[in-house]
Amino acid sequence: MAKKKETKSVAVKETVIEKEVVETPQVVKQPKVKKDNWEIKDRTYFLKGHKKPLSHIMKVNGLFWFDENKGYERELMYCENQKTTFVDEMVGEKRLSHVIFRNGALFVPREKTVLQKLLSLYHPFRDKVYYEFQPTVVAKNEVEYIEMEIAALNIAKEMDISLAEAIMRAETGSGVSKMSSKELRRDLLVFARNNATLFLELANDENVYLRNIGIKATEENIISLSDDQRTFSWTTNGRKLMNVPYGEHPYSALAAWFKTDEGMEIYTNIEKRLN
Repeated sequence: MAKKKETKSVAVKETVIEKEVVETPQVVKQPKVKKDNWEIKDRTYFLKGHKKPLSHIMKVNGLFWFDENKGYERELMYCENQKTTFVDEMVGEKRLSHVIFRNGALFVPREKTVLQKLLSLYHPFRDKVYYEFQPTVVAKNEVEYIEMEIAALNIAKEMDISLAEAIMRAETGSGVSKMSSKELRRDLLVFARNNATLFLELANDENVYLRNIGIKATEENIISLSDDQRTFSWTTNGRKLMNVPYGEHPYSALAAWFKTDEGMEIYTNIEKRLN
């Protein structure tokens, strides 16, 4: 009898490996804290212009400052018993304090930060009625002026004598005609040193030289200006050269006319006669 073949069933066990899920932590961005760049130091304020009254009381209540971040105007008030100058941030009783300029000046020590911020940042009269004294700004302005003065002196030193005469005539008048070249050069250097800004403006003004030619031509009787200051003419024959437009300075108008086609010919003629 045939034996039955036994079939063994093998059970295969599946091994399931569970992967550990690691959650990525969410990073919560912290709001940026705005740095307070306010420098704690003593500050001095001066009234603008030449105002130096014995006392001047600065208004420190009923003022408003537009807050860009909040989008509306905020009322200002200075109270020594408060830690802020904004009325909407004040707590408790408000005791209004006086702010008085003595002889045109006000010194505020470093401890009074609230008053300093009111005057330096928020007060509507800042840079209108008074200003904060800033030594750094003053020093910068002084350096810029010294550099300008050096430039003016260098230009004056190398300047052609005819242009030097034109500039000094614009500054001092007809007395220039009686000065020697040494005197003229000396006065030009002094002028450049004492008023560098005006000197550079005149040196760069092309009409200064032309006005000087017109004035010299009048002094030498080459041309003449009528008594009513309205007409330039040749002195020799009285022929009219030009009419001065109403409201304009005669020699400024003549300088402008010299740059026209007609005036250029007359200018060349006059320059030859002066030489």
